[in-house]
Amino acid sequence: MSAAVVVVALALVAIGGLAVVVTHDPIRQAVTLSVFGVLLAVLFLVLQAPDVALSQVAVGAAVVPLMVLLAVRTIRRDRR
Repeated sequence: MSAAVVVVALALVAIGGLAVVVTHDPIRQAVTLSVFGVLLAVLFLVLQAPDVALSQVAVGAAVVPLMVLLAVRTIRRDRR
C-alpha cells in the first residue's frame, strides 16, 4: 500500500484513541472503544496483517466493549 494510506490509517487510529481517552461516560467510552478497535483492524489490514486484523475485530471491537458494558450494567445495578 502507499505511504499515504498508512499515514491516513495512523491518523484515524490516533484520533480514535484520543476520542476514547476524552470520553467520560463509561457506556459511550465502550462504544468509542469498539470504533477504535475497528480502526486498529483497518490499520492492520493496511499494514498487510489480515490475521491480526481479524483477531482485533473479534476481541477489540466486539468482546472487550461487550465486557465493559456488562460490567457497567452490573455496577450500576448493584448501586441501586
